[in-house]
Amino acid sequence: MPFSQQTRQENLYKLANEQFDLLIIGGGITGAGVALQAAASGLKTALVEMQDFAEGTSSRSTKMVHGGIRYLKTFDVGVVADTVSERARIQKIAPHIPRATRMIYQEPDATYDLFSVKVAMDLYDKLAGLSNSKDANYVLTRDEVLEKIPTLNPKNLLGAGCYTDFTNNDARLVIENIKMAATLGATIANRVKVVQLLHNDQHQLTGVYATDTLTHKSFAINARITLNATGPWVDQTNRLDKEVAFVPQLRPTKGIHLVVDWEKIPVKQPLYFDSLHQDHRMIFVIPRLNKTYFGTTGTDYNGDIAHPQILQDDLNYLLEAINQRFPESHITLDDIETGWAGIRPLVASNSASDYNGGGGGHIDDKSIDFVIDAVINYRQGKASRSDVADAVLASEQSLSEKVLQPSQVSRGSSLDVKEDGLVVLSGGKITDYCRMASGALNLIVEQLANRFNCHFNLVDSTKLTLSGGELNYLRIQDELETISEQGELLGLSIHDARVLANLFGSNARSIFYQIHSTKAAPGLSLRETLILHYCLQEEMVLTPVDYLLRRTNHLLFDSPNLNQIQTGVINEMTRILNWSARQKQAMHDELEETLFTYRLDYLKAGQDHVIRN
Repeated sequence: MPFSQQTRQENLYKLANEQFDLLIIGGGITGAGVALQAAASGLKTALVEMQDFAEGTSSRSTKMVHGGIRYLKTFDVGVVADTVSERARIQKIAPHIPRATRMIYQEPDATYDLFSVKVAMDLYDKLAGLSNSKDANYVLTRDEVLEKIPTLNPKNLLGAGCYTDFTNNDARLVIENIKMAATLGATIANRVKVVQLLHNDQHQLTGVYATDTLTHKSFAINARITLNATGPWVDQTNRLDKEVAFVPQLRPTKGIHLVVDWEKIPVKQPLYFDSLHQDHRMIFVIPRLNKTYFGTTGTDYNGDIAHPQILQDDLNYLLEAINQRFPESHITLDDIETGWAGIRPLVASNSASDYNGGGGGHIDDKSIDFVIDAVINYRQGKASRSDVADAVLASEQSLSEKVLQPSQVSRGSSLDVKEDGLVVLSGGKITDYCRMASGALNLIVEQLANRFNCHFNLVDSTKLTLSGGELNYLRIQDELETISEQGELLGLSIHDARVLANLFGSNARSIFYQIHSTKAAPGLSLRETLILHYCLQEEMVLTPVDYLLRRTNHLLFDSPNLNQIQTGVINEMTRILNWSARQKQAMHDELEETLFTYRLDYLKAGQDHVIRN
């Protein structure tokens, strides 16, 4: 089923002329997940996104679907159980996106000694169903760690844990949800901004007034239920509701990530360690393609949500942390190829963190021993989860610090219904998106039944395979290799075929069918031409930045290739989308501005931010 610029035009007409059971505001991972489950359950569903899909937080994460082993540092057993369960769900419904990897967990000078690391990893594996499998954890000695990562700082190094976690392609997880929702009948359009909430004479919400940001034409969208799933924009969207007193919900924080050539930090597998800044923040170092990226920070943020930027202080923080751990690398600003900043939509009312390891004070050694004993008894079947919870609660009596730092605010979610019927889903994180969507949809279906006498039977969301995910998750590498071999038989190199298989999963087969009818566009390889054509036809790509940043990640992790293809991409998009010379120049300028930001050229030029018109 096409999902293109033409589809968007058709959907704009539908949005303006039909009534929907559910209108979702926001095309990040939260809105996308709700749209899929709603459409599959038979609701007449609409979704509008004011930017490109995943342009906000959902393309600016650490690009992991991780089970949260660090939460076991304070023995949040229930949280980890939920998190690894949700991770397993994503792995099943989108097996081509999250990929299992061996993560090294290293904390050389923290109170979390190797025994505690082993206890935590064993419990983590038990909760994740990995015990006694090839993916089970093990402990590395100091020498073994240095053998795997020779450039790691050996000072105070005791050893490390090695366990299984999952890397992720965050923006592609969003678009695969969006595409599947569209296939199931949802009416979806990007670059449609909600500017007003509409009410009837009884002061109940009836829909929204929205603007197509490309043509600046405005229209009403009528819906029985409207869901605010706008991530960092939740408060801004709530402000549009003039029938309800505005109360801020969020405490936004900013995290950043930096990308260098792999030779600068030659790690063969992801590494996870304490920042050493005494701020409870952990830092990932992750190899990807021929690059290594690292992050993140956690600072309160009150700036432009649409254009968060890496500032000099952010850069200094991460470079100090990374150079402490890899002292021979001597990473400087000049080594940074690209970087990105993202906003976490944390719920301000959450205190002791569901997803960030507790309340922020120091737990004394006696309390730690008490909790460790409880966990060991739990593993041996001698204690229940409630016993562990009691031990954690007891340990909290030793906490003295009451003011939470940004990194300690909960990653939990919030679901509310306003007096006028607006449903607001806020907070959370990418690993929890399916569970958040299920909870929201249960409430929405209840509202539809009680207020409108409209009844729906919810589908089993655990069986909603995403677009591209028609693969056996238990043998995903074999499945992708089989698909790649099909592409090779049809004329691509095995390398190019693997690129397509890894990006698009089972959808790569439909791209391979176009090999013999497609001619490489000027300035592009056949592989790149095939990918671009597919994204234009099936993924509602409207700009070069949509394609180069969020659909392919060329801009983040493939700088040499990006320099070679960007002109060819713009020219081919101009041909297919019939841009005028003025439109083509505007697209070129937008790409150059994006490159200026992501390559940190403003910092390299001695500025601390990009000046935007």
